[in-house]
Amino acid sequence: MSTLQLETRGSTLVVTLYRPDKLNAINSIMLEELRRIFSDEQFFQSHRSIVVTGSGKAFAAGADIAELAACSRDTGQDFAQRGQYVFQLIESSPIPVIAAVNGYALGGGCELAMACHLRFAAETAVFGQPEVKLGIIPGYGGTQRLTRLIGVARAVEFMLTGEYLAADRAHTLGLVNRVYPHEKLLEETLRFCAQLEALPKTALTSILHCTYGVQLSAMDVEAREFGILCGTEDFREGTAAFLEKRTPAFKGR
Repeated sequence: MSTLQLETRGSTLVVTLYRPDKLNAINSIMLEELRRIFSDEQFFQSHRSIVVTGSGKAFAAGADIAELAACSRDTGQDFAQRGQYVFQLIESSPIPVIAAVNGYALGGGCELAMACHLRFAAETAVFGQPEVKLGIIPGYGGTQRLTRLIGVARAVEFMLTGEYLAADRAHTLGLVNRVYPHEKLLEETLRFCAQLEALPKTALTSILHCTYGVQLSAMDVEAREFGILCGTEDFREGTAAFLEKRTPAFKGR
């Protein structure tokens, strides 16, 4: 795989996002490689848990803006639904999936972390849904999962402002389960996974199945709105400004 590194540690599969030169931004190739893993029963049968982490100083700094900028109103909804489908596969995993968030988890990266069943973070990790600054909204399930994790009022505030959350505040709000020193993150995450080995796999699967039901109608609304916004002038300006490293000048249309 070109964007993922796989390693088995005991009974745990460690999936490392590997686009270090792009801060592990999620592109179409990475989505397809994640789809292949989380739709392959072999991984679920041969492992008891899965850890998703990032290479370098980022977990995943968002979707690949160069790919995103090419979206139109016609293609934007499909773009969102492809990501939603893969993240729903992760959330539907019959074995526990833990995000070991080692650095920036922004936009699609934050959505990926939220699609995992648990989130353990390094003290240096940073979370956020800054899509509004590009003239769009979270499109990979963020409007639904962030609301479910931290409550409607706080989720709306952070999505409206695009504010970043440091690991300790994310933990206080309930977005993160545990926070560790950066150098201890993977070790402690694997230690937690090892504890699960003594528990019945069938019961763990039932807990996950009962807890993580996906509200498809709400996801459909999110994808539709994402597509509509991809047809706006503000989206063109927001993505162009990001790629050109300048401040966007939004016009409200």
